Amino acid sequence: MKSFLPVLIAVAVLALLQLVLGDAAFVTYHATRVGVWVIMAVSLNIINGMTGQFSIGHAGFMAVGAYASSLLTLLLHQYRIGFLPDPVTAQLFFLTALLAGGALAGVAGFLVGLPSLRLKGDYLAIVTLGFGEIIRVIVTNMKVTGGALGLSSIPPHTSLFMVWFWVFVVVLLARRLADSSHGRSLLAIREDEVAAEAMGVDTTSYKVRAFVVSSFFAGVAGGLFAHFLQAINPNSFTFVQSIEVVVMVVAGGLGSTTGAVVAATFLVMLPEGLRTLFLQLGGENQSLAQKVDQVRMPIYGLLLVVIMLTRPQGIFGTHELWDLWKRKKGAPEKPKAVAA
Repeated sequence: MKSFLPVLIAVAVLALLQLVLGDAAFVTYHATRVGVWVIMAVSLNIINGMTGQFSIGHAGFMAVGAYASSLLTLLLHQYRIGFLPDPVTAQLFFLTALLAGGALAGVAGFLVGLPSLRLKGDYLAIVTLGFGEIIRVIVTNMKVTGGALGLSSIPPHTSLFMVWFWVFVVVLLARRLADSSHGRSLLAIREDEVAAEAMGVDTTSYKVRAFVVSSFFAGVAGGLFAHFLQAINPNSFTFVQSIEVVVMVVAGGLGSTTGAVVAATFLVMLPEGLRTLFLQLGGENQSLAQKVDQVRMPIYGLLLVVIMLTRPQGIFGTHELWDLWKRKKGAPEKPKAVAA
């Protein structure tokens, strides 16, 4: 029962937030966007940060989850469960679609990871990049996915509660994973893969598992994203989206879940801040505000260069906020990596 207490507390808090912020459209909109990209960043951190691999095709897994969950929701939308109210039925179908989309993305992660994770460094990055582009080309040329026009009229089931519940789940899993023997094996692979193999760690198996878990949550984020926008197309999941997630992970600190959350929040809200700044600078001339999307990626690149020059380990490095709490309580600091 004790292990379920954090989940019960999180559900109660999120339900209260949903009730309080339900009418605040501006806050709800941006909090939902932030939540989706936090899930993406934390999930990618399991591969790039904890395991030390370099994947730049995360948007491909997001696309798999988005299209799979959207198609399943559209299929189930015509059915009802007689003894349940329609809103409850819709949320049950939505949760089923999210899990199915995440599972399919996990399968895709397994199929990609099993042969490619024997590669290292730049070679792995090229493979994951190719996978992301292959997925985009496939959905562009399939009738069931709507081709280049994509899918529309997706039911708007994504809520603030649902998004941040999944944020809580992925952050909790990342924390528990880092503190487990499985996580220490991943950290050992990150620090020195040859030494980890010498100590008996099945490096390929552990990397594939990390890839599957990360892909599953990317698929869930894709489902939430699709049911939030209510329309998706192949251009929603380009190489640029993958790079944005990589920037979030690197800027926050490779291996730091806290860093991924903070960096994702900051970078998602950065365009809105720039838009507000440009509106103030431009006065009546709104052309500056309309150019935010054009300058967003150069600013991302400049920000990443500055961080790499001033703090190469990222904002948080490999540290977490809960590590500070443990130190205040006098708990010994855990080792960086111990091969199992």
